[in-house]
Amino acid sequence: MARARSVLRIGNASGFYGDRFAAVREMLTGGPLDVLTGDYLAELTMLILARDRLRDPSLGYARTFLRQMEECLGLAHDRGVRIVVNAGGLNPARLAEQLRELAQRLGVPATVGQVEGDDLLPRREELGLPGHLLAANAYLGGFGIAACLAEGADVVVTGRVTDAALVAGPAIAHFGWTAADLDALAGAVVAGHVLECGAQATGGNYAFFTEHDVDRPGFPLAELHADGSSVITKHPGTGGAVTTGTVTAQLLYETGGPHYLGPDVTARLDSVRLTEEGPDRVRIDGVRGEAPPPTLKVGLNRLGGHRNEVAFVLTGLDIEAKAALVRRQFAAALPPEVRPAELCWTLARTDHPDADTEEAASALLRLTARDRDPAKVGRELGKAAVELGLAGYPGFHLTAPPGPGAPYGVFTAAYLDAKLVEHTAVLPDGRRIAVPPAPVTGHVAAVEGELPEPLPPGPTRRAPLGLVLGARSGDKGGDANLGVWARTEDGWRWLAHTLTVDRLRELLPETAGLPVTRHLLPNLRAVNFSLTGLLGEGVAAQHRFDPQAKALGEWLRSRHLDIPEVLL
Repeated sequence: MARARSVLRIGNASGFYGDRFAAVREMLTGGPLDVLTGDYLAELTMLILARDRLRDPSLGYARTFLRQMEECLGLAHDRGVRIVVNAGGLNPARLAEQLRELAQRLGVPATVGQVEGDDLLPRREELGLPGHLLAANAYLGGFGIAACLAEGADVVVTGRVTDAALVAGPAIAHFGWTAADLDALAGAVVAGHVLECGAQATGGNYAFFTEHDVDRPGFPLAELHADGSSVITKHPGTGGAVTTGTVTAQLLYETGGPHYLGPDVTARLDSVRLTEEGPDRVRIDGVRGEAPPPTLKVGLNRLGGHRNEVAFVLTGLDIEAKAALVRRQFAAALPPEVRPAELCWTLARTDHPDADTEEAASALLRLTARDRDPAKVGRELGKAAVELGLAGYPGFHLTAPPGPGAPYGVFTAAYLDAKLVEHTAVLPDGRRIAVPPAPVTGHVAAVEGELPEPLPPGPTRRAPLGLVLGARSGDKGGDANLGVWARTEDGWRWLAHTLTVDRLRELLPETAGLPVTRHLLPNLRAVNFSLTGLLGEGVAAQHRFDPQAKALGEWLRSRHLDIPEVLL
């Protein structure tokens, strides 16, 4: 890429497969850009694409992106904006082929490159990966993207690269960084992590959303500099907001401790400095980088079995007794030979006393069944529930007739020597270039941020945590991440000493028996919790009511504690 400009403007137009379709056009027409990225992949998305590929081997990519390019490829080319996306999913070669055909049909002289080598399923036995997999994909870095851009690609599509690589790759090509430029690479990775989830950086899913116009937040962009520092902003006139709060929230999302590991660099999140430069402008600098680990993360997707769900509606009085009656009757009605391996009952007390609507007077009792045999979560399960209709609790009804059950997936992570992965850049002219792994690697040494001085004693008031603390949460396979931050220095002093692991377990009883790790991030005035096993076998297995832990942080913010009045 040309290096005439000292600032590289990289925007984002997608945070997941299904994000706002119009965002590509909005970003291309809303203001100047050099590169437009789109993140279409997630753990669940890879399973969806794997099932697409099972039905039709020519599929396995994000088809939405192809439709977006049919509308906007010419616009991007006219404006000199390069496109970098991971929409290739499990089949980047096929998507690249489709894009070349589209460009020819539209008469747009756009060149296309692709990044391959992440798909390890054909090499499963050679690499010693488990059997019965639907997908096995290594998380690649940004140097393959950079190679395609350096050779003139207008569009680069990849399979499973790290989300941040979509930003790091263009920065590597533009500024000419090498694997030795660890601080610069780390800065780009941090900027990429802020951008990767789209409008989450501009006020979407933001704890203090009532303070901003977030009805239709714009998508974010980063102004990247040669030293890896950046300014996070958005196009003028778009909704939402870019503040140190929105950027902090996204930095804490789906991360863990101070070390943010990647294939190109390990970024030190505890070194990040955030500064508001003006309205909707937040500078990120000071980011330090260390050598990446010698292994690459590999996402493994497989079918876990079949599941079904029945939801009983319990209305009015004696909710607990009605729930107990259902469970006894159901256990007696279901023949032992067709009993699923796993039956899980959950009572959600959504009912209110003396309610003025029937729905507000009702609770939900959910039965979730799982088994490898689809027959055990199908007809017999539904039959046992329905037959209770006239013999059960008063007011018996279901939210919907029981269905036949459906397969569910399981995501797990493995780690593989990076030298075993054949990272390949396919250039616009068809040449294939091998992209070597990082020449220098290292292992993470445990670090822990220093506790600030505690607040002096003073009067307190019982109130929701969310009045003084923000939070954002998400999933990593079967684990959950919960980041909590304070907006003032005094708030940080109180947060760091108050929200311990033991206190978190008290506030969120669901975590009581789980391994919980707390990390301090003083620069961000934040603590980040890793909750091991909260999500069971991951989002596709639907282990809990909120299977991706998206609202876990909001649950925490709704809990009451004795809060110093000086903070309120």
